[in-house]
Amino acid sequence: MTLGTSSALPVSARIREWLPSSSDDARIRVLAWASFVAEVLIIATGGAVRLTGSGLGCPTWPTCTADSLVSTPEMGIHGIIEFGNRTLTGLVGILALAVVVLVWRIRRERRDLFVLALVVLGGVVAQAIVGGITVLTGLNPFIVGFHYVASVALVAVAATFLARRTQAPGPRELVVPRWYAILVRLTGLALVVTIFVGVLTTGAGPHSGDSEAGRNGFDAELLSHLHSWPGYILFALTLVLALVAWRAKLAPAGWMLALLAIELVQIMVGLYQARNGLPELAVGVHMVLAALTAAAFTVASTRLRRPRA
Repeated sequence: MTLGTSSALPVSARIREWLPSSSDDARIRVLAWASFVAEVLIIATGGAVRLTGSGLGCPTWPTCTADSLVSTPEMGIHGIIEFGNRTLTGLVGILALAVVVLVWRIRRERRDLFVLALVVLGGVVAQAIVGGITVLTGLNPFIVGFHYVASVALVAVAATFLARRTQAPGPRELVVPRWYAILVRLTGLALVVTIFVGVLTTGAGPHSGDSEAGRNGFDAELLSHLHSWPGYILFALTLVLALVAWRAKLAPAGWMLALLAIELVQIMVGLYQARNGLPELAVGVHMVLAALTAAAFTVASTRLRRPRA
């Protein structure tokens, strides 16, 4: 008993020494970026599942069929697409777990990074369960919508980790005028409303994920107009924030300009898809751009404060 315990100590010590002792470690940077990219990619593959009608390509969960863990040749391309998305969920989870392990040694001095990493890992696990519920409920549009919103939130959290990793820990102070910070919060509210109405619009539209899946019952054409209003408000507010930050050389200037550029592309894609019968590729791009918009806004928001001297 004593010998076993003593022999385990050097191993644990070596493991601890191997773990990064600083958030500047290249391993944390690489794995955090990989986790972020995977979170965005799974939104793209999830969109492909829905837009190709492969939502029930694997009709059961957690296995693909009642008799097979993986898709079978009889299930065709829909089974491959759906199972591919499920497989990517495993990769996303592994990357999230790897980030948690890498920040374990610095969890006390970088509690912010440790908590963010735990949120991403917990969110991935929860998303896997929600994905299963989505299949078992026959692609209920409200659960599908929640599944997407949660994915966007995880992208934003992963982006926050990347932003905070390069910043010193501890108390922070505002480095922009208070009215500017308030305007950023209003812009965030417009972003949330835009995404929420967009999810309802998609839930009422033709891309249900399966020919037999139900819709949410709302008027898709009316919702598409309602979706554009907060979108334009979001763009107008971002334009003001970007111009003010650029003229006054405020800390968030670069990211506000990046956010403005993403929103401009998003508006163009939205107009294109609305006027061309909602082509699948355009809808998928629109979904991914919404996640990148949330990520850019989140990073820009972290630039409103700096570590207090």
